[in-house]
This record gives sequence, C-alpha cells and structure tokens, in this order.
Amino acid sequence: MKPRPSYRPLTSKSALNRVSGMAFRWSLNPYRGCVHGCHYCFARRFHSHFDLGPGEDFTGTIFIKTNAPTLLRQELSARCWRREIVALGTATDPYQPIEGKFRITRGCLEAFVDWRSPVGLITKGTMVVRDVDILSDLSRRTDSSVTVSIPTVDPELSRRLEPGTPPPAKRLRALAALAEAGVRAGVSMAPIIPGLTDDLVSMRSVASQAADHGAQFLWGGTLYLKDGTRDHFMAFVRDQYPDIEGDLFRVYPGAYARRDVAGQIGDRVAAVRGEQGFAKMQLTRERSRPRQLELTL
Repeated sequence: MKPRPSYRPLTSKSALNRVSGMAFRWSLNPYRGCVHGCHYCFARRFHSHFDLGPGEDFTGTIFIKTNAPTLLRQELSARCWRREIVALGTATDPYQPIEGKFRITRGCLEAFVDWRSPVGLITKGTMVVRDVDILSDLSRRTDSSVTVSIPTVDPELSRRLEPGTPPPAKRLRALAALAEAGVRAGVSMAPIIPGLTDDLVSMRSVASQAADHGAQFLWGGTLYLKDGTRDHFMAFVRDQYPDIEGDLFRVYPGAYARRDVAGQIGDRVAAVRGEQGFAKMQLTRERSRPRQLELTL
C-alpha cells in the first residue's frame, strides 16, 4: 500500500516568479510537489532543490506555501505592478486535495480579484468548481481564463499516466460547470506523448469532447524530458509500455523531441483545433524546443 504523503509548510520569499521564454512573464505555484503523480511532469526534477528525488519523493512530500496569499497581496499592491497576466499552477496543480484544507489557491485568487489582476489558471483538479464564484468574477473583471488539462480521454491510459488525478470524464464535467458560470475555460492536451497520445484519433476525441463541454479554446504541446523527469518517465514506459521504449529513445535524443516529430504533432494540433473551430489561445508558445519554467522558493 502506498504511504500517505507528508505535508510541510514552506515560507516563500516571493509569491510571483519571473518567467522567461514563455508567452507570460509571471507564474505562481501555491504548492511544491504533487500527489497527482503524472509520470511526465517536468516539475519532478525541481524536487532536487530539497535533496529529494523525482519519483516517490515528488508525490510523497508536498510543500505548502503558507504565506503565498499574504505575499501576493503585497506584490500586487506595489506601484510597479502592471497587472500582467499570471500563470497559476504551471508546475504543480493548485487544486490537489490538500487545497481543500489550506485554501492557498483560493486565497491567491481572492487577491487577484481585489486587485483586478488577470490569471491564467491550469489544473487537472475538479476542486476548481469550488471557486467558480471567484473565477467568474475574475472573468468579468479581467482577461482571465481557466485551462483544464486533459491529455487523453481514454480512462485506462489516463489512470496509468496520471494515477492521482480525477478521471477525464470528471474533468470534462468541471469544464462544463466553469463554462456555464461564465468562466473563459478551455482544454490543454499537453503533453502530447509520441506513441501514446499523438495520433489524430486521440486528439480528435479530446477536441470533440472539449467542444461538447463548452471549451472556448484548445491547445497542446509535445512532451519534453529534462534530467530527472526523463529518467523517471522512461522507467515508467519501460514498465508499462515496453513496446514504445525504443521508439521514444529515438524520438528523444535529448530533452526535446526531434524537430520533425514535434512539427508533425503541431500540425495535428492545429488541424483538430480548426475542425472544432477553436480560437488560437494558448498558455505557452508552441515551439519545437520549449523552455522550462524555473521556480523560486
């Protein structure tokens, strides 16, 4: 039986993290580590900052940024703050179960509402519907949005890839609830994994169900595997999908997929997005070699 995760308070130096090389300049993550346990998560490697590993340590030791809402209010009230969009939850999910107790994400959203500062939130957590009141207010007052991460609608594949997440069907219902409440909401298919979720049938299934549940936009990007995450993910593939291990090593000579493969996946994303008439909104720039987010404490 898997041990229960441990939770540790973390006093942050800042709430907002400056980001480079992305479509946004600021990010905020209320937690470090994530019980959702997505095997492909790029943030796994950042647990090394605490002398912890990218495997069970990442899912078993969760840091709670208890002072994040207070810090955020201070930073949003600064005269130099220009109400730029802040990407919320880009590294670890802001709606993993412990949020129900600590409400760090909700406290941060309340600060954004009070200062009328826009947010681009991304989550796999269905607890997001708890905050529909704040999120709908943000959508009315600012250029904010919520992205529900759904790389696949295949429940068995999702269970293996993302063992601690709500099933895709529940995430789609959360998407519908957000859309019905007037929240600008859409879907991310990222990361798209060569050999597992990169075929047109899989992408079309995600896109059509996203449209059926009220999504206003759809985006996706190819998996990338930096040190730490790469070792963990390849070990997972070796155990669960050994038939594609060799192909993945050929596709990923380094951290990023070969340009031809990434280009083909990008074309498929554009195709299925066009078929459903989705706007070209995206949280991150589509590029063949995306840069990683760097996190601060």
